[in-house]
Amino acid sequence: MLSTPDGAVVGCLPPFPVDVPWRQEVESVVRAAHEHHGIEVTILRLLEASPDQGPGGEVTYLAEIAKPVPAQIRPGKIEAHPLRQAYAEPGGPAADLAWAQRVLAGHGLAPTGKPVQIRSWNLSSVWRIPVGRQSAWLKVVPPFLAHEARIITALAGRHVPTLLGHDEHGRALLAEIPGDDMYEASLSQLLGMVTLLVGIQASWIGRVEELRAMRLPDWRGSSLSGAIADVVRRTSQELSGDEQASLQGFLDGLAARFAALQACGLPDTLVHGDCHPGNFRGTGQQFTLLDWGDSGIGHPLLDQSAFLEVVPPHHAEAVRGHWNGEWLARVPGCDPARAADLLAPIATARRAVIYQMFLDNIEPSERIYHRGDPADWLRQTAALVRNRVE
Repeated sequence: MLSTPDGAVVGCLPPFPVDVPWRQEVESVVRAAHEHHGIEVTILRLLEASPDQGPGGEVTYLAEIAKPVPAQIRPGKIEAHPLRQAYAEPGGPAADLAWAQRVLAGHGLAPTGKPVQIRSWNLSSVWRIPVGRQSAWLKVVPPFLAHEARIITALAGRHVPTLLGHDEHGRALLAEIPGDDMYEASLSQLLGMVTLLVGIQASWIGRVEELRAMRLPDWRGSSLSGAIADVVRRTSQELSGDEQASLQGFLDGLAARFAALQACGLPDTLVHGDCHPGNFRGTGQQFTLLDWGDSGIGHPLLDQSAFLEVVPPHHAEAVRGHWNGEWLARVPGCDPARAADLLAPIATARRAVIYQMFLDNIEPSERIYHRGDPADWLRQTAALVRNRVE
């Protein structure tokens, strides 16, 4: 569906194919609109998607155009929604790009090419802005992820992105990071990533109040226990009777589990929240840890399960052993292996909490991205509780 900058709906284009099946990755959508219809569009948000066709399928976006173009007539008006992000409204991306240009000017820089829209969905709007032989990256996030720029600022110099500027509206402009996303990391690189993460987390031990001042989510015992109980209650109708019973037993034992966890000797600190090899970028043994929007306060080993999920199985034991060694070197006498075992179902349930938070803060048309996730993560939690011997 096409809209002009004043919000008037002017029509829609007939369906056309795109190269990338991930709905939030819109660079190929913009390119295909130009190739098939000769028009320049800016993707604002998802309107409709086929729920049973995986990550791709038939998708309808709302797109902004500078002026009316030949299209199937579909007059109408865009209805407001209180949870809609500014970058999903007509005129929103233009305002974000104008802000980025002002930030660049403050550094004595200016765009040297047309900005390229990379992503647009309920968790972020991402643009690549050519600046000479490199690029600046504009990332705009919703309020519930806006602490990302604050924590990156606090971590400056610690293998995190370089911020050229940010504001309190979720905008951040980041310098280009050389290298590649490390999805295919070698064992030595995986171990280096663990060392980097643990080093950052160890530097925040005893500084929880500073993290709270940056308004990071609190995933410590009582706070996380309450959030898990809430998502279990709200998702119960999607779960089987056996799953509900397992989760109730898990909830009943959470206080004792957190007490046992505390006895393992690892203090609460900064948690990245989505730490996996693909969120590291670099070359060789030089890495930058990206995407701090999911960060929070809690047990440092909350980051371990997501990392190990995507590590090749034949490397998992070596990575786990290295992780234990890194913490034993920093907190002598602690028991990271026992802590990880106790944390396994807590870490999985936390992910149900995160996805429920997303659903609670995004407008209905974009909930398709996350709709089944809270129940899926709670099913995995129930399975862990049933199968693990404490």
